[in-house]
Formats: sequence, C-alpha cells, structure tokens
Amino acid sequence: MSDAMLGGRLAVSPRGKGKSPVSFFEFWPGWLFYMPVMAFWIFKSIRYGSITLPALANPRIDAGGICGESKNAILDLAGPVARPWIADFAALVTSGHCDGNDLALARTAMTGAGLTFPIVAKPDMSCNGVGVRVVNNEAELTAYLTAFPRATALQLQALVTYEGEAGIFYIRHPGAAKGRITSVTLKYPPTVTGDGMSNVRELIAADERLNAVAHVLLPRLGERASRVPAAGENVRLVFVGNHCRGSTFKDGLNIVTPTLTARIDEIMRDMPDVYFSRIDLRYESLEALSEGRNFKVIEFNGSGSEATHIWDPQMTLGRAYATQFFHYGESFRIGAVMRAKGLKPTGMFKLLSLWLHQKKLMAAYPVND
Repeated sequence: MSDAMLGGRLAVSPRGKGKSPVSFFEFWPGWLFYMPVMAFWIFKSIRYGSITLPALANPRIDAGGICGESKNAILDLAGPVARPWIADFAALVTSGHCDGNDLALARTAMTGAGLTFPIVAKPDMSCNGVGVRVVNNEAELTAYLTAFPRATALQLQALVTYEGEAGIFYIRHPGAAKGRITSVTLKYPPTVTGDGMSNVRELIAADERLNAVAHVLLPRLGERASRVPAAGENVRLVFVGNHCRGSTFKDGLNIVTPTLTARIDEIMRDMPDVYFSRIDLRYESLEALSEGRNFKVIEFNGSGSEATHIWDPQMTLGRAYATQFFHYGESFRIGAVMRAKGLKPTGMFKLLSLWLHQKKLMAAYPVND
C-alpha cells in the first residue's frame, strides 16, 4: 500500500499521467461486453442444476438481489452493530392518487427518521442511479413526489456530505468465521473547475477524460452546459457516482487493511444471511476509510451486483472477465451451500416477473441528478 501514501495521507489519482482516459471496452454496448458473462452464468447453471441459484447467496433479500430487490428492506436487516454505519433513511409509499397527501406522508416519515433537508430521494427498486435526486426543500420534494409513480415505494435518505465515494465488495461463505473484501472501487464523479471565461461545455472539451465521455454528460446537462463557472469554482456534473453516467472508477484494493476488513466484516455479520454484497458508501478520506472510520453506507447490493473496479480505465479485458467469473462463481458456490441446507432458490418465472416490474418502474421514475 506504500505507493498510495502521500504526505501521510492515502491518495489515489483518478487517472495517472499519460494514461488512457478510457479502456477500449469501457463503453462497449452492454450486450457485447456481458455476452461472455452470460455464457459463464449458463455454464454454472448447468453445472449446479439451477439458473437462479445465486439468489440463495442472500436468502433474506428478494431474489438474493439479482434484480427487483427492495433497498428499504435490505437496510432494515441491519442490527444494532451495523445500523450506526448506515446513513439515516425513511421508507415511503406514494399514495394511489395525486391527491396532495404525499408531502404530508413524507413529512411524517422524515420526522420519524430524524431527517432534515437536504436529503436524497431515490426509488426503493432501481439500479444504476435511475431516479436518484438531491432534494433541498419541500418545493423540490413535492415536485419529485408528483413525478413519482403512484402507489410505489421510495426512500428518503440523509445526504452524506463526505466527498469520497467507494464500492466495497464483500464475500463470506456460510459458516465461515470471517469474510473478505474482494474488490474496492474508488469513484470520482465528473467535475470541472471554472476559469471565469469558459463555459461548462468548453471545460469538458478541455479535459481528456471528460471529453472522452462527453456523449454521456452533455445530453443530461442541457442548458447547464452553457453556464460559465467563476474562476476556481468546482462544478460537479452529476450527483450519482455511476460509471455509466460519466464517473471515473479506479481499482482501490490497495487501500484495504486488516482494520478496514475487520470493520466491514463486523457490519456484514450484523446483516443476517447477506453473504455476497457490494457495499456503496461515502467516506471522509482514504486514510480514514483504510482505518475503518468516518464513512457511511448508502446501500447494500446483492447477487446481481458486480465488482465495479473492472471499469478502471487501466483495466485489461482479460482481468475484467476473470474478476466477473470469480465473483459470480462465488455466488453459485454460496447458493449451493444454502440449498444443501434445505432452502429453495427463487423460481425462474418469479425472477422474470421481478425484472419486468423493475424495468417498467425505472421507465417511469423522475429524471435523476
């Protein structure tokens, strides 16, 4: 870990000098990149006699978190040890009609959870940051709730102000005394710094990495791309630290220490029957994170999640696939252990139903930040 120590503080640069701003496969069409992964999944399904066996890697989560899982239900699994490490949140279901009751319901939920503005509003069932938005006041919350589908669950969560974002992949086999961290992704949302003369669009074009992902950024920025930031002003272009929305992902496995591993293991052992998960969190500094302190968990992902450090611009295609095969192979192995204990995996038709329901909802959610 010594090469990450700079002036007594851990630091990982979003992109090394002279390095390529994107990997050659980073923005391949999803069907193309994931074709070998699907082939591997089918191979394992034949080997283990079940295409949905990874659902048992997290038996208390809907379909194990392959798709269609409830974010609120997962966070509700947390016991007294894990709970303080999770950002405060409140569950809410919109009313069946646009009758103006949603704001009153939200106020009650926020009061019960001790939430104050600003907050993060997000769908209870979604992925890739779809529908996630920062809400600063009641007027913005009203607009969000009005645009949200009727009789549909969502989550209101405290806005964690730590600057750092990371995804930590954790795996523990049933019966094992300890788990392990198998991947760390450090996320750097696209940001430009104003010079007082150039607009956001021009600042994006002047940055090699941002220019390479301009096709992702500009359509969502709209009129904001024409704004001229003041000299020295940092402008974050998206809120959700998601690769498909332009963030830079870096392999951060070198920040893992026994202390961090012990902390994550402590949290995950207080999440009953969650053995295979990517933990998305925000942290104060890499130094603090490596010491297992000053971070807040935003959400836990299940069997459908991936080790996202594969989207590091310096990642090779071979290593990316090896990482995918290892992780999904582990989900099948854990599922097989749980099946041997008498549990039955989610049925294929139920899984398909959950996927279709999630897809339908995601098409109806408000535009995310």
